[in-house]
Amino acid sequence: MPRQPERQLSAILRDAPIPGPTAKSISSRVAFSSPNSGWYALAASTAKGRFACSGFAVHRIFAAKNLQTCVTTVAEVFSGLGVHAIEHQTSFIDSRDNTDPAPIDPRRLMRDLQAFRDPRPSRSAWELAITLIPFVILFALIASAAAAGHYFALGATPLAGLFLLRLFIIQHDCGHGAFLRSRKGNDWLGRALGVLTLTPYDCWRRSHALHHAATGNLDARGFGDVDTLTVREYLERGPMRRFLYRLYRHPVVLLGFGPAYLFLLRHRLPIGLMKEGPIYWGSAIATNLATALILAIPVWLWGVGVTAMVFFPVLISAASMGVWLFYVQHQFPEAHWDHAADWSFHDAALHGSSYLDLPPILSWFTGYIGIHHVHHLASRIPFYRLPEVLEKHSYLRDLNRFTALEAWSTMRLALWDEGERVLVSFREAFRIRNENRAPLL
Repeated sequence: MPRQPERQLSAILRDAPIPGPTAKSISSRVAFSSPNSGWYALAASTAKGRFACSGFAVHRIFAAKNLQTCVTTVAEVFSGLGVHAIEHQTSFIDSRDNTDPAPIDPRRLMRDLQAFRDPRPSRSAWELAITLIPFVILFALIASAAAAGHYFALGATPLAGLFLLRLFIIQHDCGHGAFLRSRKGNDWLGRALGVLTLTPYDCWRRSHALHHAATGNLDARGFGDVDTLTVREYLERGPMRRFLYRLYRHPVVLLGFGPAYLFLLRHRLPIGLMKEGPIYWGSAIATNLATALILAIPVWLWGVGVTAMVFFPVLISAASMGVWLFYVQHQFPEAHWDHAADWSFHDAALHGSSYLDLPPILSWFTGYIGIHHVHHLASRIPFYRLPEVLEKHSYLRDLNRFTALEAWSTMRLALWDEGERVLVSFREAFRIRNENRAPLL
């Protein structure tokens, strides 16, 4: 629950009149993203009208280092819009009472979460069945309809993509040893599902383990994550390398060309693991061969053209949704990054991962992976038990929480500002340079 000053700030802003016939009031949510750091994030949004703060204004509020700065920033932003009803904006800054919740201890929480680790074999079997069987049936129905000339059926490929995405989540749990009780069972099921998701299981498991082991570590970037530069690193690059990084971070590349390249091309070879042993070569080659054999079935039934018309849209839609989920999980304003000397696995896992609060149907299709701060702190928890954690530890619902709509606004963020400890946009990076807040060496 928000602390008392935050509740009062929300009330002030809720009642503040906004001039104009279509904007009647402002609703605000104040949440603390990290009790240890003392940061506060305020997301201003329209309650009864169509008013919205500019992206720059919202960023200034997000970047506030404490509640005093947050309130001052809010006052400046709203005064520029003709809001004059916040006369007691800072009167409550020091009115904290003794009801504040204790800061979250990530290490203790990690120990508490061990109670949720054990998978339930019957539940795991059920989750696999209600995902794999509908996917196969839906794929067959779409292909049969398309083969008969009913091409409107191709409109259902995103739905099939959601089922394929859920199969990938199950494969993901296998990689963490969280879906079945035996290590061998997890590994062989993961390899089998990798044939459908075009993801060599052993290669992916290794790179993903490195991602978990180094999330938020500025000195260990590059494995299983979205490439992220600091402001200083970006400004020190030449024009061409800046352009390439901006191109890489563009949403069309990140959510379109990037997922297609990753699942259709990059996964065909053990990129990054070529010198790490034959197991990774074997994983990539075996997955390629098995996928070719599986695809031979729809090719035999409906032909190459129909199979391609169905398979590729299903795969790309699943891949794009998966990459967007992965992006949102670690790319948000109050993300947590440190150099190795100051880095803590537990702090980075909890405070460097978000909680994406999706509608129930999307939470089901995405295997509740939006509860990512819990997952990173205790990756052995089966995906279907993650909601249990939020029921037991309800305070985690307010930590780094984003709705799907709010999460889209994070796509503009691209660089880590080490001084302010916040992710910023390219425009903000150049403003920082112009203000000499990050001088070049």
